[in-house]
This record gives sequence, structure tokens and C-alpha cells, in this order.
Amino acid sequence: MADKSAVEKVVAETEELPKAIVRRVVKEKLSQLSDDGDISVLREALQVFSESARIFIHYLSATANDICRESKRQTINADDVFKALEEIEFPEFIGPLKASLEEFRQKNAIKKSASKAKEADKKKKKQSLVENRVKDKQGNVDAMDEDGDDAPESRQKNAGRKSALKAKEANKKKKESPVENGIEDKQSNGKEMDGAEDKQDNGNEMDEDEGDTHGGCSMDIAG
Repeated sequence: MADKSAVEKVVAETEELPKAIVRRVVKEKLSQLSDDGDISVLREALQVFSESARIFIHYLSATANDICRESKRQTINADDVFKALEEIEFPEFIGPLKASLEEFRQKNAIKKSASKAKEADKKKKKQSLVENRVKDKQGNVDAMDEDGDDAPESRQKNAGRKSALKAKEANKKKKESPVENGIEDKQSNGKEMDGAEDKQDNGNEMDEDEGDTHGGCSMDIAG
């Protein structure tokens, strides 16, 4: 029995309406009805209000469920709730509830339209960004094509610059060549003089050898 009562207590606590909301609803209604100012409400009275509202919701939900099943449907709609209010003899609630439902639908439609507009604006921005990227890529391709068309002209300019540098280098070498030629001439003249001196020395040596030869023969004849 203790376990059963504990389970029932837990279930009751989970089914309780939010106390803060119940307190606010009760105080707002009492302040509208009272001309003398705020009326204080005890905690136990708020508990009774909350429990009464919970029982009423259960009773109305069960009636609306029966109406939905009789219509062979699986989803309870607003009309089922209105019919249930008539069955449990609270028809005076239908008018205010319909007005509240219409206000809710209007707010929901505004939210949906705002959400759709935001989504459409987001898509437009994304599409514009993609288009700009495509344009930038196309512009880069066109610029590369223009550079490719100007390539022969740039090559001709580079070739002209290279030929001018080569001519300048050749002229510089020509200016330096007389000094080098003079050095080479001096070196070649020195070599020729050395060759002449070598020939002269060889001639003198041959004359001396001939003199020696003649001297030997005369000595033989004398003997």
C-alpha cells in the first residue's frame, strides 16, 4: 500500500500545473473583479485552484477524445474541444476560446511569414554572393586572356632589350680590345726576339764547331 501511495503521489506531482502560472492567473482575475485593491490568496487556496483546473482539463480532454474517436480520427482538433465544452455544459467558454484561438492563429501566421521572408532574404544573399564569386572568377579569366594576347608584344620588347644589352656588351669589349691586342703584340714580339737570339746562338755554336773541325784536320796533315 505504501508503494502504491508513493507512486500516486509522484504521478500527481508530475501532473500538477505550474504554481507560478496559476498564482498569476488567479491574482489577475481577482484584481479585475475587486475595486478595493489586491486580494491576498492563501497557499492552500492556490493549491485548490490548481487541482480544480487539472481535473477540469482531464474531464475536457476525455470528452474531446471520445468525440474524436467517434469521428474515426486519431488527432484531436479545436472543434472537438468546442464540442466537448458543449457536452459538459460549459458553452459560455466557446466564444472567448474562439477569439483567443483566432488571435493565436494570426500571431502564428505573422511568425511564419516573417520566417519565410527571412529565409528568402538569406537565400538571396547567398545567391548574390555566389554570383559575385562567379563574376570575380570570370574577371580573372578575362584578365589572364588579355595577358595572353599581350604576350607576343612583351616577348618582342624583351627580345629588343636583350639585343640592346648584347650590343652594349660587344661595344664595351671592342673598347677594351686595343689594350689586350697591345699586350698580345708585345708578348708575340718578345717571343720572336727570343727565337732570333736562339738562332744567333745556334749559328755561333756551328761556327765554333767548324773551327774545331778544321783545326783537327790540319794537325793530321802536319803529322
